Amino acid sequence: MSVIPDRVKAMMDQSKTMKEEDKLYRYNGVLFPVLISPEENLRALENMEARDNDVMLVAYPKCGFNWMLSVLHKIMSPPTGEKVEFSFPPLLEFFGPQLLQTLPQVPAPRLLGTHLHPDIIPPSFFNKKTKMLVVFRNPKDTAVSYYHFSNGNPILAAAESWDKYCADFINGDVPWGSYFDHALAWEKHIDDCNMMIITYEDLKEDLRGGIRKVAEFFGFDLTNTRIATIAEDSTFSVMKKGSKDSHGKMGHVLFRKGEIGDWRNHFSQAQSEQMDAAFEKHLAGTKLGSKLKYDIYCKW
Repeated sequence: MSVIPDRVKAMMDQSKTMKEEDKLYRYNGVLFPVLISPEENLRALENMEARDNDVMLVAYPKCGFNWMLSVLHKIMSPPTGEKVEFSFPPLLEFFGPQLLQTLPQVPAPRLLGTHLHPDIIPPSFFNKKTKMLVVFRNPKDTAVSYYHFSNGNPILAAAESWDKYCADFINGDVPWGSYFDHALAWEKHIDDCNMMIITYEDLKEDLRGGIRKVAEFFGFDLTNTRIATIAEDSTFSVMKKGSKDSHGKMGHVLFRKGEIGDWRNHFSQAQSEQMDAAFEKHLAGTKLGSKLKYDIYCKW
């Protein structure tokens, strides 16, 4: 069964009749998609009540959110193989006032997620000390993946060109805001015991180890056999193959390549140096900057 609800499909159809410049709006200076994250959704989140046992997944767009969402589904599903069903879209900013009213009836543990900057995430998640898994990816591959996603997702405004998009990404003029602003905000929480920050690259290099750490962080006791099975079912090739069933028409957009280093097929030398300078300015010397292993993954 597709994880994309009928209402989202209807929005996608509606977006195809809209002008590109009308698809995005600014909320507190940050771009958001008009149809799926309207202002009423973001305002309604201010009073959302989190639970201390919520399973919260946070990731800047195109940093592995859908990948890790699938992994968490499997971790939370019973070992018999029966899948836990989630009848609502996972991103808080998609919910809207009406759907938020139904969340108190959802049994624990609730699997929730967001692309939001921590300053916009409902304060109750921090007040309740809800555990959050935060996923980051190197900025160059994130930019390339986001560029292709924007051109394949009718809800987002199509990119005018790679050159224009690359500049907008570095400047933070893309939906959900600046990659570097997000990173700096989460850097402040990197030593918080209620946060686990993991990178896309580390997961690619050792998925079994990553699954084990994530499961332990959220308090799920998995056997070695269970971890191995989840890892085998969560490789990019397996998920891409099954994406038509899991994500419908958006499957090929959400799961494009999943590679590390695809940025080399898009960045010019000048663009690479501009991103290097942005990383140096914002994240050099930080703990998150170190976790991203920029010199390994983002240098020619």
